[in-house]
Amino acid sequence: MSTASALARTQSMPRWARGLFELVLIMGLWVLYSLARLLADTNMQPALQRANELLDIEGLIGIQWEVPLNRLFTDYRWIGLLGSYWYATLHYVVTAGVLIWLWRLGADRYGPARRALVIGTLMGLLAYISLPTAPPRFIGGYVDVLSLHAADGWWGGDASAPRGLGGLTNELAAFPSLHAGWSLWVALALQIYASRKWVRTLGWLYALGTAIVIVGTGNHWVIDAIVGWMVIIAGWAAAEAMGRVPIERIPILRMLHRRPQGEQAVVTLEELSPEDSLVVD
Repeated sequence: MSTASALARTQSMPRWARGLFELVLIMGLWVLYSLARLLADTNMQPALQRANELLDIEGLIGIQWEVPLNRLFTDYRWIGLLGSYWYATLHYVVTAGVLIWLWRLGADRYGPARRALVIGTLMGLLAYISLPTAPPRFIGGYVDVLSLHAADGWWGGDASAPRGLGGLTNELAAFPSLHAGWSLWVALALQIYASRKWVRTLGWLYALGTAIVIVGTGNHWVIDAIVGWMVIIAGWAAAEAMGRVPIERIPILRMLHRRPQGEQAVVTLEELSPEDSLVVD
């Protein structure tokens, strides 16, 4: 007889080393994110054509909400300023904060959630490279709200890049929106793992608020947000297929990966936290 937790302790790195490894992994993903945006085609004409095609699709399904939202963020200065800080800051801060929270909860929670984030992000990066798309602010009739408030923030006039670093970002890497995708990842992580209802509610409000902000500031089309959500849902579904994720609280994931009756989830050593104890023969 032996315990899986004891085996995991002997075969795994110390906690501080695993934390450092995860930090390097996340930073590597961020570098890949930046490189993918720079590798995308910057030819404006096909990007504008693709944006018009997205508008046509939105018209067919009745979700052309960009103009009224952009006008709201433009007409009310405080909304535009709040939206600018939201867009330029929370995308990174909130996602990192939830990752740290999940890490502290244990590997059985952090591992699948991080896996879902990586898979969804890589899908988004693939779309950035293959489908460069112009955001609304590049088309007449829409206002670039972040540029309007650039003097009041830490960003410059080029998307949400820090002032002076606009040349390091590809402004046609807009479809799908990973701002929307990452915010939905936050909402799903809190829905699955948070025990307090108000925390889960806050996650969904954050995801909804981010979708409104990215459209209202002129940085994304409505369909960008929807497809951004879709790649993250696909990431969570893939993570569930690869390992044990308690998806019973998420109806759409429960439908996508419904286990046959009588089948039991298998917990791998990778997903066990050092504190877990499971007796095996």
